[in-house]
Amino acid sequence: MSTTTSASGGDRLGRAMMRLYLGLFLFYLFLPLVVMGAATFNDSRLPTVTPWTGTTLKWFEALYHDSQMWDGLVTSLLAGAGVVVVAVPVGTAAALLLDGLRGRSRSFAFALMVSPLLTPGVIIGISTLVFWRQLAVGGGLFLIIVAQSTYIAAYVMLMVQARLQRFDRGLEDAARDLGASPWMSFRRITLPFLAPTMVAGAFIAFLQSFENYNTTLFVRGFDTPLTVYIASKVRTGVTPAVNALGLILIALTIIGAVVYELLRRRAARRIPPVS
Repeated sequence: MSTTTSASGGDRLGRAMMRLYLGLFLFYLFLPLVVMGAATFNDSRLPTVTPWTGTTLKWFEALYHDSQMWDGLVTSLLAGAGVVVVAVPVGTAAALLLDGLRGRSRSFAFALMVSPLLTPGVIIGISTLVFWRQLAVGGGLFLIIVAQSTYIAAYVMLMVQARLQRFDRGLEDAARDLGASPWMSFRRITLPFLAPTMVAGAFIAFLQSFENYNTTLFVRGFDTPLTVYIASKVRTGVTPAVNALGLILIALTIIGAVVYELLRRRAARRIPPVS
């Protein structure tokens, strides 16, 4: 009886500690976002909530009229889209190549492919700029995409490689026994299996590109992404218009997540139960 009571008390304590940890984690995660969002409505010219000098919406208007910030946002979006187009196929191909290697060659290739993740972004940016200048290519959007894809493709590769570890190769063999070509078995079996991970990898690649600063700074040329623009504004004085843009992006992210979850649940309800 005492053993059962002790175990029950231990379970309750464990659940309480888990709730406490989860609460502290969410508090740590979202408190800066709440403070940033609140500063958007503060009349103070500095992006802060203290002292509160009055409630205003003028920083949304200031954001609307800040053409340089909008240009930076467009550049970041274009760079992110370009990185997705390059990094997802390259990372997927690298994962498929590694999956087919064995022995020491696999270890060597894996170390070589993940090495960009261990290289400082400053080195990647400078080396990319130096190399392409030998080919008469200056900095700009093209070099931003190339430099960022150099290491972001490795993230996609790791994600796809983890997915491939759960793939049943017997399905491909069965398809070939039934007369399917290697390309058809890949298109009909392997690619659909990898598709969810590739989509997740595309989101990771886009976000990694959007927030990058160190690599982008050296290859941007006359194109100024949002992160570089905000960093340059720090020297002259950042206004809460930056907070307004951040608040809008957070709202769009939350809306997108809610819409995705609703669509996922609707699709799950359409699947007939297994009898």
